[in-house]
Amino acid sequence: MFNDRVTNIAPTGTQHTIAADGFEAVITELGAGLRSLTQDGRPLVVDFPADRPPVGGAGLPLIPWPNRIEDGRYTFDGEERQLALSEPKTGNAIHGFSRTFPWRVLSRDESSIRMGLRLFPQLGYPHILDLSIRYALSATGLEVEIEAENVGATDAPYGFGAHPYLTLGAPGTSVPLDEAVLELPAAQWIAVNERKIPTGRKDVKGTEYDFRTARPIGGTELDTAFTDLERGDDGLVRVRLTSGDGTDGTGGVQLWAGEGIEWLQLYTGDTLPEEHRRQGLAVEPMSCPPNAFATGEDVVRLAPGGRAVHRWGIGPA
Repeated sequence: MFNDRVTNIAPTGTQHTIAADGFEAVITELGAGLRSLTQDGRPLVVDFPADRPPVGGAGLPLIPWPNRIEDGRYTFDGEERQLALSEPKTGNAIHGFSRTFPWRVLSRDESSIRMGLRLFPQLGYPHILDLSIRYALSATGLEVEIEAENVGATDAPYGFGAHPYLTLGAPGTSVPLDEAVLELPAAQWIAVNERKIPTGRKDVKGTEYDFRTARPIGGTELDTAFTDLERGDDGLVRVRLTSGDGTDGTGGVQLWAGEGIEWLQLYTGDTLPEEHRRQGLAVEPMSCPPNAFATGEDVVRLAPGGRAVHRWGIGPA
């Protein structure tokens, strides 16, 4: 009965390409991830081949929580819950569930695609969410809109994150990360213990984490959450990565984040497999901090029928 079965399926499933105004993006069926984004052929994010899975969560939405939950344990409405320990090395639960499921196409045209997933109850998360994500290209770059609706019968905790790695060129020709100039309008960073669980907020002033004035990343190793973000007059916070001297030929790349995204996790990839280390800078927009389900900080409470919408995007700096 399986003679007509399709073979040689890519590890991330069907690849969906959208294009507009010189930009092109490839979105994966698995996890509705951003596999690549280019402007006139120049990579804006670190991509990965279609025949390989993403490394280090590259390009994936992180739902219904970003980052880590200590021991995978949290309490919600008086009920103690235990999530699967999806990061065995630290004994934590990490990055939600949505990245492990295939998403279906809800609508698409040449320049945009909308994908959806009904997330049914998982170990430690007895809720049902209808998720959708829309990727759209225009003359300014990529805009991403993520919506979650609680279609279950009880209130649900919810958080959102995404995991793109910004780059200043293709591997082998890109500006080395140590030489890249970072501008990050964040006044506080989060100290963590050896298991990457927060231990407290700290002021960036006078520390290696102060990038409010653009400067080279140098040898700084980041796997760090930032908050107290400064926004522009349009309400958006922007993180910029440039070569500083214009040698990338384009002015660089930036990630912007809209209302409800009060946290940014930056990661220089120093703990990835050797060939992937410091190949790009992960700039992760998050609606809540690490360990949020355990602490309750900035967790969205979705009542039955309730919705949460978040927007972020990537374009030239």
